[in-house]
Amino acid sequence: MYLAVYTTLSDNDIEKLLENYDLGTFQQAFGIAEGVENTNYLILVLDAHANEQKYILTVYEKRVRPEDLPFFMGMLEHLTRHGVPCPKPIAAKDGSPIQTLLGKPVTIVSFLQGRGCRNSGIQSQHLQELGKHTALMHNAIAGFTPRRENNLSVSGWKQLQEKIGPRADEIEKGLTALLAEEMQYLKQHWPTHLPAGVIHADLFPDNVFYIDQKLTGIIDFYFSCNDILIYDLAIIINAWCFEQQREFNVTKARALLREYHAVRPISNAELEALPILCRGAALRFLLTRAYDWLNPVEGAVVTPKDPMEYVRKLRFHQSVKQHGEYGL
Repeated sequence: MYLAVYTTLSDNDIEKLLENYDLGTFQQAFGIAEGVENTNYLILVLDAHANEQKYILTVYEKRVRPEDLPFFMGMLEHLTRHGVPCPKPIAAKDGSPIQTLLGKPVTIVSFLQGRGCRNSGIQSQHLQELGKHTALMHNAIAGFTPRRENNLSVSGWKQLQEKIGPRADEIEKGLTALLAEEMQYLKQHWPTHLPAGVIHADLFPDNVFYIDQKLTGIIDFYFSCNDILIYDLAIIINAWCFEQQREFNVTKARALLREYHAVRPISNAELEALPILCRGAALRFLLTRAYDWLNPVEGAVVTPKDPMEYVRKLRFHQSVKQHGEYGL
């Protein structure tokens, strides 16, 4: 479990913030000890009818740019209007969902029931639900016009690869060469004319909530950006479809792709691009993990994640000859 309370809030701090809202009377708050990027609190409030209501208060730390918050909040508002189970931003009395507390931007959003999956507990039913809801999300976001570029696509990967440089061999001998060769290959072969739109870009098991294998919520949209729609599925395949981060489970991948396809049909061009998109997704998380592994933040309590998990996944995707090996 990751300790993600970087900014400690007192009850008085939260009560002062809630004066900007029409939510009711503050009762208590609990720091949420999961996550990596921001500080999150569960806050309990008594509404005008003396009913207890739950909300999530987020304090945005250094990795989220304040200028990106209107995009994220606008997207969540759009998705909730279209029935996608994600947090609904709560507007303050001034009409804005973005406020300031202790000099940092903060938001309050609705509370979602359920909990994230542990890798060892992921079943095909989870992937069926995720495939369906990812397609619904992609369809729903089609009418959302603001844009945010993906800073962690090909050009961003190249910058990370150059920053890591020969130090990659400190993680595993030969990794420097692997990163350089794969970066060159992806730069030459990355598709540019596939259907695109706003994607989640971080659909890992801890960002999707379930109750009894039924999907109840999708959270943590702070990597969302405009990119190739099917790239979201490539990220999911990497994050959900390997047993203990090693053996590829084609049954889970098939469940994901079939349910997505039933809601938003996947074109032949998208299917043919799936192997290279999976390679790109593996490289993206390999690079960010390798960089964090080699550059730990002094005093941080979050343990860097193992980059070698994504070396193994990348090598699997490199061995894939055609998209049918993913189950569809």
